Amino acid sequence: MTPETLCSWVRQAERDTGRRSGLTSEERQRLKELERENWELRRANEILKSASSFRGRARRPTGQVIRYIDSHRDRFGVEPICTTLQVAPSTYYAAKARPLCARRLRDEELKSEIGRVWRANFSVYGADKVWTQLNREHIRVVRCTVERLMRQLGLRGVRRGTKHRTTIPDGLAARPADLVERNFHVDAPNRLWVADLTYVKTHAGWVYVAFVIDVYSRFVVGWQASTSLRSDLALDALEMAIFARGDENLTRLVHHSDRGGAIPVDPLHRTTRRSWRRELGRLPRRQLRLRGSSGGDRTLGRITAVVAPGGLTLVMTDFVSLR
Repeated sequence: MTPETLCSWVRQAERDTGRRSGLTSEERQRLKELERENWELRRANEILKSASSFRGRARRPTGQVIRYIDSHRDRFGVEPICTTLQVAPSTYYAAKARPLCARRLRDEELKSEIGRVWRANFSVYGADKVWTQLNREHIRVVRCTVERLMRQLGLRGVRRGTKHRTTIPDGLAARPADLVERNFHVDAPNRLWVADLTYVKTHAGWVYVAFVIDVYSRFVVGWQASTSLRSDLALDALEMAIFARGDENLTRLVHHSDRGGAIPVDPLHRTTRRSWRRELGRLPRRQLRLRGSSGGDRTLGRITAVVAPGGLTLVMTDFVSLR
């Protein structure tokens, strides 16, 4: 025993009895426990963050947990990971000591064959054609197994045709103000209409549908379908909705659509062809506010229209962005 050790004991005894200022032995012990608990909580938090890919499931796949422990055991340790993920350590050690089952061995053999066939055919074959080719080569395997293993390998076939997109978001175009501000709750009909544009694949080809929905009743008040994607499609749906309401009061109506890019649309051409002033002249002393707004990824477009007494003044700016 050194003199310094004896002096430190004496000083600690004086702190415990209150004759010297400082932390007592109990306080020091409690401080160490809190520091260790804090360190364990931080470690558990790091484990949960790194294991976020399979959190939230009622029962985690054993193979996935084993792979995760193998990749993180040097950083966290086996027992802390098992405690945090609520997995028995014996499960991990038993799985490591257990030899591969016949299915795993068969899967490893098929993965190499599937990859060979997929690469030999310009990486365009899907599960059906890979399965057919394997059976032609007398490699007996069912289709669902080929599909499962291709999903694990990240292999997929090339689909025919082009991907259809109805709009091009344009972040540079000026957008009208958002009058809705994501509040899609109204207390009466004809207060808020929402619009969108989508497409449906049929035996005759692609059909594009524009629709307008009353938020209060969830009723489709206007819609139009066409085999071609044209800017008038959106206006036709809106026009149908206005006339479908007849003589109902549309003074406080707000028309909401998502943001989009711009394709030049000539408002004079639209006004001349549809004769807005003549067709909507039957709606005297009625003001209709129609505003597009920002938010979302796909759009019907943006229009600003005011039905004033005696006629309609139509202004269209960056109305529809279409592919």
